[in-house]
Amino acid sequence: MPLNTHSSPGAGTGSTHRFGYEWGHYSEMRPLYETQFRRWTPFMAPEDWVGKTFIDVGCGMGRNSYWPMTYGAAGGLAIDLDENSLASARRNLAPFPTLAVERCSAYELDGRSSYDIAFSIGVIHHVEDPDLALANMVRSVKPGGLVMIWVYGLENNRWIVHFFSPLRRLLFSRLPIGVTHAMSVVPAALLWLALRLGLSRIEYFRLIRQFDFAHLRSIVFDQMLPEIAHYWSRDEVEALMRRAGLADVELSWVNEMSWAAKGRRPVGGPG
Repeated sequence: MPLNTHSSPGAGTGSTHRFGYEWGHYSEMRPLYETQFRRWTPFMAPEDWVGKTFIDVGCGMGRNSYWPMTYGAAGGLAIDLDENSLASARRNLAPFPTLAVERCSAYELDGRSSYDIAFSIGVIHHVEDPDLALANMVRSVKPGGLVMIWVYGLENNRWIVHFFSPLRRLLFSRLPIGVTHAMSVVPAALLWLALRLGLSRIEYFRLIRQFDFAHLRSIVFDQMLPEIAHYWSRDEVEALMRRAGLADVELSWVNEMSWAAKGRRPVGGPG
């Protein structure tokens, strides 16, 4: 299992309803989610969100929109496609009336150029056309606006690409969702035991050692679901950002297993 949690695609993939099942079952807000959010958005301190508007592409149950609002963001839009995900997001984000939750695909963004920030956490690597999804995010922010993504890394995940991904594509992603969920108990238990026995080779394992069994199971289940899961090298992530026309591109190695990337929409660039 890739051992990286993420949000539901919200971008027109066949996995959308499967992630919706997940976020219908694992919709509770947890304090550790803030730690994860801060790692996935390393370019932003809490004070950087104050007064900003944002769009969260593939919001899942709303946990990654929740934290910017607590930091003082002005509001914005959280989008996804599955109704179970959206129902959970609306419950979790109900305290923030300036933040709308809507059913929308990344492919359907209207390019209104009205947000200060567009971000997508754990989504772009699950869509069929990541270039189009990212280009639409760029058009959604004002000139000079910030675009951020978090995606799976190829580095330290090659064993997953070669061994787990074929099993996921051929079996887990094709089984009835309830069956896949039931099966997730076994690898989750193996992971829990390995962590208790000292698995700590990379930073991600040291982080998730803090998680309880239910949280670990949600991570494992999350990785058994998708029909599409790309694992990109640093160079591939940077190229994706640059193809979208972003300037001032920066990347950050997250938990020694994934990449966070940010860039700015050029002022006066094509819209």
